[in-house]
Amino acid sequence: MTEPDQLELSLESNNQALADAKIQEYLDQQNNIPLNIAVTGETGSGKSTFVNAFRGIDNRDERAAPTGCVETTLEVSPYPHPNYPNVTLWDLPAIGTTNFPADNYLKLVGFERFDFFIIISDTRFRESDVKLAQEIQRMKKKFYFVRSKIDSDLRNEEISQGSRFNAERCLQQIRDNCIQGLQRQGVESPQVFLVSSFDLHLYDFTLLGDTFEGELPAHKKHALLLAMPNISLEVINKKKKAYQSKIKYYAMLSAGVAAVPVPGLSAAVDVGVLVSVVTQYVNGFGLDILSLRRLTDRRGMPFRDLINIIVSPLAATEITRDLVLKVLLRCAGTAALMAAEEVFRFISVFGIPAAMILSFTFIYRALNYFLDTLAEDAERVFKRVMGLDTSL
Repeated sequence: MTEPDQLELSLESNNQALADAKIQEYLDQQNNIPLNIAVTGETGSGKSTFVNAFRGIDNRDERAAPTGCVETTLEVSPYPHPNYPNVTLWDLPAIGTTNFPADNYLKLVGFERFDFFIIISDTRFRESDVKLAQEIQRMKKKFYFVRSKIDSDLRNEEISQGSRFNAERCLQQIRDNCIQGLQRQGVESPQVFLVSSFDLHLYDFTLLGDTFEGELPAHKKHALLLAMPNISLEVINKKKKAYQSKIKYYAMLSAGVAAVPVPGLSAAVDVGVLVSVVTQYVNGFGLDILSLRRLTDRRGMPFRDLINIIVSPLAATEITRDLVLKVLLRCAGTAALMAAEEVFRFISVFGIPAAMILSFTFIYRALNYFLDTLAEDAERVFKRVMGLDTSL
């Protein structure tokens, strides 16, 4: 039985305390699902740069995986996502080194802890990559071949070919070369994703993300989606839908608190819930100050350029109870619902059910409003960074 099905049974039992406990357990689990992604490949293939790019971190950031023109990954190194620490990318040493010989590689790196593997090469995939993939497959886990540094290849080819250069033809040649090389080494129907860690929105990173999404279990898929960089409007919209699917559960929790006739309790809990959930939205859309600064640093643009196009007062600032209340008071409908709920809770017979309905409606409307405005800001930021919005 799935978690949502269990929640439905709890609600049907008419046991409010049990239902509240199940809802809270479900939401806590959803927000803390561990996802461990292993990134491996030859020395100098761009593993560490990929780990940093996926996490939205510049190579110069103090939390970045070290990068360089020589081997910098000498041990298995975890790098948690800055906003979603339950999602960790593991930078693995190159296979076949002195400390990590090919025969015992998976055992030495701690194979069991990883949900899937990304095998990276900046040229062609070698025999050691293929053997690793076959061993991973034998142990019934997923792996993905990523051909890195595509931007560098295209740039070099353009310099070499001059006016005869054709980007699409060059990309197809790189893809075909990788696939044919893997097939010669015994890999059946290989899929290779062409990626530039400096421009994730280009080439095959979107397809790679879609493939992850299609092959991961549902609960892991949710964790991955929220941690994905905002590389397209489609990703932003998927995140919005994922957040939207949880709003009813937060509203149910609020309704449960409204059943307790303690003055001010429901309002205090409601605001606390809003602060927590809005913080998730801001972080997930990359609208917190640190994420925006990292973005402008990577793109080489002024921080103020993004601040000037952000509309929601909840973005690019610290989310506090006072701020949330201030924004709520601007919305006459939600403010009236909050006030009416407090009144109804102390009316006998019908007061508590009415207060529960009002509390549910208040949280539901407020979170949808906050989500809509923050998703719109995320789209504005994406368009500005990509140069898609010509009006700016």
